[in-house]
Amino acid sequence: MMHIHQADFILRPLDPEDIHYLYRWLTDDRVLEFYEGRDKRFTREMIQEKYLTPSSRLIYRELVLWQGLPVGYMQIYPLSTEEYETYGYSVSEHIIGMDQFIGEVTLWNQGIGTGLIQTVCQWLEAHQKVDCLVMDPRADNLRAIHVYEKCGFRKVKYLVKHEYHEGMQHDCWLMERRHKENPSSTNS
Repeated sequence: MMHIHQADFILRPLDPEDIHYLYRWLTDDRVLEFYEGRDKRFTREMIQEKYLTPSSRLIYRELVLWQGLPVGYMQIYPLSTEEYETYGYSVSEHIIGMDQFIGEVTLWNQGIGTGLIQTVCQWLEAHQKVDCLVMDPRADNLRAIHVYEKCGFRKVKYLVKHEYHEGMQHDCWLMERRHKENPSSTNS
């Protein structure tokens, strides 16, 4: 269980009462264009199964609150063995993956996503002793890539046809942020 409370942000584990936020966000085509895909037609049952049912894999599924208001979703997870291999990392490194979205579209372009990423990265580096944080945005998601770069991530590997989104495979960028206390570790 993960609970982050720093600056304007609180991340807390999803609970069943949060389904109405996820349902509203995951039925908004503006959100789905970047997360999950506009061809997905989520029902409450599908959201319950995908986001609120325990997974066999360790995934921290968090509701994001900004200034006390629910604004988005984030999942934080240790890389799987397959991801270590695909990305070219050594399993001796402690690497955490992150995926997120701001679901309240009226709050887009106000720096909330940047603040969220910076806050979570700093917390994970201080409290989880990670070597590296990674994300794999679609190569055409220039806004997300720009935000991640502002937060200290850099592009390290082009992933051809890595993500299935809206009926086709898309290229992605593997982006990493190395913990400053461990600058010598590099992507193999």
